Amino acid sequence: MSSRSVPLALLLQPKQTWLSSKSNNGSKLGHCTEVPRNVNMESLQSGYLFPEISMRESEHIRKHPDARLIRLGIGDTTQPIPDIITSAMAEHAFALSTVKGYKGYGAEQGNMALRTAIADKFYKDMGIEGDEIFISDGAQSDISRLQMLLGSNVTVAVQDPSFPAYIDTSVIVGQAGKFLKETGKYRNIVYMNCRPENNFFPDLSTASRTDIIFFCSPNNPTGHAATWQQLKKLVEFAKANGSIIVYDSAYAAYITDPSPRSIYEIPGAREVAIEISTFSKFAGFTGVRLGWTVVPEELRYSNGYPVIKDFNRIVCTCFNGASNIVQAGGLACLSPDGFQALRTVIDYYKENAKIIVDAFQSLGLKVNGGKNAPYVWVQFPGSSSWDVFAEILEKTHILTIPGSGFGPGGNEHIRVSAFGHREYISEACRRLKNFL
Repeated sequence: MSSRSVPLALLLQPKQTWLSSKSNNGSKLGHCTEVPRNVNMESLQSGYLFPEISMRESEHIRKHPDARLIRLGIGDTTQPIPDIITSAMAEHAFALSTVKGYKGYGAEQGNMALRTAIADKFYKDMGIEGDEIFISDGAQSDISRLQMLLGSNVTVAVQDPSFPAYIDTSVIVGQAGKFLKETGKYRNIVYMNCRPENNFFPDLSTASRTDIIFFCSPNNPTGHAATWQQLKKLVEFAKANGSIIVYDSAYAAYITDPSPRSIYEIPGAREVAIEISTFSKFAGFTGVRLGWTVVPEELRYSNGYPVIKDFNRIVCTCFNGASNIVQAGGLACLSPDGFQALRTVIDYYKENAKIIVDAFQSLGLKVNGGKNAPYVWVQFPGSSSWDVFAEILEKTHILTIPGSGFGPGGNEHIRVSAFGHREYISEACRRLKNFL
């Protein structure tokens, strides 16, 4: 494979530059208003990663219409939602057609029964109360709401590699500064190196101070779950520097070793951390849409004002609350029978991950992840991750994700998703062994 390395942003440059009332082919555009484009949107250097992958998938299908494509790229769940959960949503939906069962707007912060159930299930003995939990339509939406809360004047650090939404929303709200083509990074964002050689955790002794630290564990894309000692260092670092951690625990349900499932397992975290999470990956709600954000009462700005009050205002201004039908499904997920049914589905995906790990290791490749997360992080030393992605797609008709799509630190890697039906996972591994 080629060792050519091109920053993701250069590969995904917009195909047309809008400089005048004429398009690139000389034809006149339609009416243009006098409203200037948001300069922050102009600073985005690429199409968002996952739609770009979908576009390349479509191109491959057009080129190979008879190929049987196996999708191990975008992390979309594939197993059916257990019927104990869908039945609860259906019952609530049918009740809306009755006078007794009809309900209109709910609380913007969410159904208190669900907020309390989340506190009891995921934050027991951590001091988190239901009124510190805000129900949403998913973690990605909450990332944007938090960026609106934080504003353009804060400084930001991200893991490198990390989920693209942290960086893209930072650009959109004006935190990122100028894009530096030579590095593939934004000038005002601190990229914390999290690679295999440092056990996927940044050297905080040399890290720059920022206002906000985005941190995901288990990490997307690497699959690494931070240890208790690592998170203790992170909390201490944030406290010493007066920073706020935005902690993404979307994959916590996949953790099987003693790694913390929440930042609030660490003493002092309530004073420095917001946690976002979701039903998408542990309950198969990627299309149903349900998540939550925890903002502790103790978390305060530099002037002493409680962050939770401002976040509540953001939520009440920008959101009318998650669907009451979906929230009924969320409550069913957290019931004893519902949660046990979901554990069976999670175990299915984890077995998929093990099969994928074994396949790549049998090829002599260095593999991380797959133990505490549904993602496998495979290294191809000396190769561009986009070249690896393209070669695997062309030779095996398997869709993965190039690691550099998650930041410069992801180059030489691909991310492989364990979300898939077992027969497709097994077939993908057979193809990989035959063609790589």
